[in-house]
Formats: sequence, C-alpha cells, structure tokens
Amino acid sequence: MFTFETADRKEVRRFRIAQFNGRTATVWSEGTMITGHVRSVLETKSTAPQKWAITIVPNAPKADSLRPAPAVHAFAEDYR
Repeated sequence: MFTFETADRKEVRRFRIAQFNGRTATVWSEGTMITGHVRSVLETKSTAPQKWAITIVPNAPKADSLRPAPAVHAFAEDYR
C-alpha cells in the first residue's frame, strides 16, 4: 500500500470519486507513477490547513508481451 498526504482539494475530490466508482487512480511520487485502487481518503484533523491522507493499493504490473513475438524468418536467404 502507498500512503501520502495532500492539501489540494481538487486532487482529493478526484480520489474520492475514483474510490466511489471503483476506478483506478494515478499519482506521481518522487518521479514514480503509481496506479491503483483508492483504499481510503481520511482528513488529518490535527493540521491547521486541511490535509488528507490518501491510501492507494497499487495494481500488479501488466505483462507487456500480450502480442505474439514477431516471426523470425528461418529461411532469410530465400528473401534475397
């Protein structure tokens, strides 16, 4: 799980909508893109400017090779 804090209301709204609809959300953290389902959006009451703690459960990386590998011509000399 990945947890981070934000004070951006628009971002919080986007994550709440994604959580409600069961969609994935994407966030950049230290140059790394994290995509997953939002588990919780909690307001941190102890801070003076409003902040929210958002928890995301990352998705497993997809296999890149969904297409078959390119055909290797066993008889390449026939094409010359």
